[in-house]
Amino acid sequence: MLLIQRDQTNPYFNIAAEEYVLKHFSEDVFMLWQNEPSVIIGKHQNTMAEVNQQYITLNNIPVVRRISGGGAVFHDLGNINFTFIKTIIGEDLVDFKRFIDPIIAVLQKLGVDARQEGHNDIRINGLKCSGNAEHVFKNRVLHHGTILYSSDLDTLGIALRSHEERFDSRAVKSRRSPVTNIISHLPSKLSVSEFIERVYAYQFSIGNDVRYYQFTDKDIAEIQNLADQKYKTWEWNWGYSPAYHYTHRFGNLICELDIHGGIITQANIYDVVTQDHHTFLESVLKGVKHLQPEIEKVIKSIYIDDNHVSINDYLNLLL
Repeated sequence: MLLIQRDQTNPYFNIAAEEYVLKHFSEDVFMLWQNEPSVIIGKHQNTMAEVNQQYITLNNIPVVRRISGGGAVFHDLGNINFTFIKTIIGEDLVDFKRFIDPIIAVLQKLGVDARQEGHNDIRINGLKCSGNAEHVFKNRVLHHGTILYSSDLDTLGIALRSHEERFDSRAVKSRRSPVTNIISHLPSKLSVSEFIERVYAYQFSIGNDVRYYQFTDKDIAEIQNLADQKYKTWEWNWGYSPAYHYTHRFGNLICELDIHGGIITQANIYDVVTQDHHTFLESVLKGVKHLQPEIEKVIKSIYIDDNHVSINDYLNLLL
């Protein structure tokens, strides 16, 4: 097994690295890695319904869609991500326990009463410290999970505080759970780097032909190209979302939007009291990305201050 050591913290690069290793390496692989603050969503999710768009826009927190299913998670440098990529022959391809058990074993050796519970989670006293997901490519399985070690849980909660009740679609919805940091449960405190060393050491202790590997210049160039061509794009991170219907009332205004491929295809906006439609706004919204910067640009281009509805009111209505 290759233990790939990585110091990159760019979320676009790191998510691309998983797909690259899955499809271009033949050996089994284990990786630990960290991301700068970012939201990572599952392949089949509606991005808009999973994130606090105003907050992440204001704080420049990127959203990246991964190739595995499951729910949305928040990453920062206090969160450690682990990835197993393994060729499976003659066994069930999907087996979360196979890959969760080694992480639980490390935690238990450190004196943390961690257990697999819930929907493929690792929990401590019922509180989630790790969520997991898998993706199968031919006979290769990619299993990855979060390890909340010393993450900013307040920012996590705000970034993932969405208005999911406004969205009607077949997209996979996240299952929200109370969370905890592992460092709060350790009898003896360890730094993030010390904890990472313990996890790698455990892999060495249980594996055969285990050795470290670092990405070559060629690996890095190809991963960066994949990040640029796929994982940085609006089409993948937002436009790939399943079609959805958006409904919201703000004050006396009702907004109904149909969105396909991230683009508004139909808009219905009217005053619930007078039943008057905002026909011009309805028409100019068609063909616009359902995304805060794009919506804000449209509103500002047509806005007339009538002392009744502000720009922020419209943004709250439409997003």
